[in-house]
Amino acid sequence: MLLKTKNLKFINNIKHIAFVAITLFTVNILTAQEIIEDEEEVAVAETKASVSNVQTGKKVDGVAAVVGDYIVLDSDVEKEREQIKAAGGSVEGVEDCQLFGLMLEKKLYAHHAIQDSIPVSDAEIRQSVEYQIQQFLQQTNGSMDRLLEFYNMEDEKTFRNEMFEINKANQLAAKMQAKIVEGVEITPEEVRTFFNNIPKDERPTFGTELKVAQIVAEPKVSEEEEQRIIDRLKQFKTDVVENGASFRSKAILYSEDPGSASRGGKYTLNRKQPKMVREFRQVAFALREGEVSDPFKTDYGYHIIMLEKIRGQEYDVAHILLTPKVSDEAIKEAKERLEKIRQRIVDGDISFADAAREASDEKETRADGGQLINPTTQDYNFELTRMDPELYAQIQNVKDGEVSLVQREEDRTGKVSFKILMVTDRIDEHEADYARDFLKIKELALEEKKIKEIEKWQKEKIMDTYIKISGKYRDCEFSNNWLKQ
Repeated sequence: MLLKTKNLKFINNIKHIAFVAITLFTVNILTAQEIIEDEEEVAVAETKASVSNVQTGKKVDGVAAVVGDYIVLDSDVEKEREQIKAAGGSVEGVEDCQLFGLMLEKKLYAHHAIQDSIPVSDAEIRQSVEYQIQQFLQQTNGSMDRLLEFYNMEDEKTFRNEMFEINKANQLAAKMQAKIVEGVEITPEEVRTFFNNIPKDERPTFGTELKVAQIVAEPKVSEEEEQRIIDRLKQFKTDVVENGASFRSKAILYSEDPGSASRGGKYTLNRKQPKMVREFRQVAFALREGEVSDPFKTDYGYHIIMLEKIRGQEYDVAHILLTPKVSDEAIKEAKERLEKIRQRIVDGDISFADAAREASDEKETRADGGQLINPTTQDYNFELTRMDPELYAQIQNVKDGEVSLVQREEDRTGKVSFKILMVTDRIDEHEADYARDFLKIKELALEEKKIKEIEKWQKEKIMDTYIKISGKYRDCEFSNNWLKQ
């Protein structure tokens, strides 16, 4: 939501910047029991950092801070700034001392996550690293050499290892922060008090919001085409099981999953952290090592899975995805079907909501009369200034209560569908009203309460943790008592 306030303090934008960027810093494990005011600890940390940097072929870098088991190098602040910008964030007006303070916070979270034995999945971290590197390579036209040069890395292995440590520290920090606020709840009375304590001339202004509904028509895949895909996957299975063919090679050659085909269809699943679709997980967890599944269907198409290895809660699998193709006739039929539905709505024969319940092929919205749910707020309201650009383009010329023309969509896999949309409600920009905007005000009040809980935790842990700040950063005016003065 768009907030226009003079000095509301319930959202600290600087804190949110910290978890947007992919920061590059060297992680070293140090041990200390107390704060010593001379430079001995910093000298020890610098020696360890120097050894690490020599091993990785990097220029020797001074230690700016030690926080528990972590260090911050002199160069890390500028790297943090550049990576935030590379990730699309804004650091305009953000000073080095502020970025440095954010890095200290992340190190404090990560250190205590380890102390509290908060688990992180190495397999998931490796997947994150792979995804990030692929994103980076897009910016260097696929050149790993240029990427290594940009980040001053000796070789790909060193780069991947450092990225792994970065992602692990960031995951630990994020999980620690989530743990701190996981039990924070807010009562209606606290929401009312929060709202009443905001001076009237400082109350937030919420931007124009729309409620949008849609009806989707998807071309039908013929039974013959589905059977063709199933038979082909069965043949792949036979080639692997009976003829000794490589499952990974077939995945590279034939799988239509853009996220895994290039690495032989490989995924790592974790029983404690479900991310894959339900049908995929059910089949994978029912297999024995070395077993290949029969073809099965998900919303993405038809799959076969090979379970390669079980490592405790983690399952290494490879899969092949084939997507049935729709005919030109089926595409034409879907468009004409939706055009008839639109005409019935325009003629007043049926309401948009009833038509959606009766005829929409989108199961996620069908029961709600086609109403779209905002993925950010989990309600039906979309703020106009923050609406997804694609959705905005589809409804920008549609008047309230008017039905759009039939629009064609094609996703990244080439799947075609058609939709019509309607703006079902509009709330113009207005000053916050307790009754009308209760859910938004509750969200702001809860956010403020969480920030207070985090500030309380930080205050306590800073005093209990070995922290040493050196060099120019000792002159910073921190919002936290990092210097323990």
